[in-house]
Amino acid sequence: MPPRTLLAVAGWLAAAVVATVIGVAALRLVGASIAGTPGGVLSQQEVERRLAAATTTSAAPAGVSPTPASPSASTSPWGGESAQPAPSAPQKVFRARGGSAVAECRGTAARLVSWWPAPGFATHEVERGPAAEAEVDFRGPAGRSKIAVPCADGPPVAEYDDR
Repeated sequence: MPPRTLLAVAGWLAAAVVATVIGVAALRLVGASIAGTPGGVLSQQEVERRLAAATTTSAAPAGVSPTPASPSASTSPWGGESAQPAPSAPQKVFRARGGSAVAECRGTAARLVSWWPAPGFATHEVERGPAAEAEVDFRGPAGRSKIAVPCADGPPVAEYDDR
């Protein structure tokens, strides 16, 4: 092989190695914000532990102010404006075969705060509320799983329909 060809191949290989090293270093420097989930991936037990802790405490999540920005009026999560923020309603976590949901009741109005499907299921339909009954329907190859939450002037109670 002529010396110029060897020199060209060696130069190309050196440039490829340098580019790869710079790329790997940049990914390590940027970290999980590009390549993964911020804060890491949680296990099912850790999710349940955090949900249980969130439902037993009435403290606002980190970074969320429990008071409105304007002391004169605030937007209610139940719709419309109110002169003062509405008191927080007790929330409860419900688990079904197809997924889980967090719900709350204010009088006879039910509202789903959040929901997430179990592995192998997807959220099919959601009636978030506030309404007389809030519900979420999960579907997957294993069938259908529904959580309905009616309110009767008390804490939320779920009705399950797993098919």
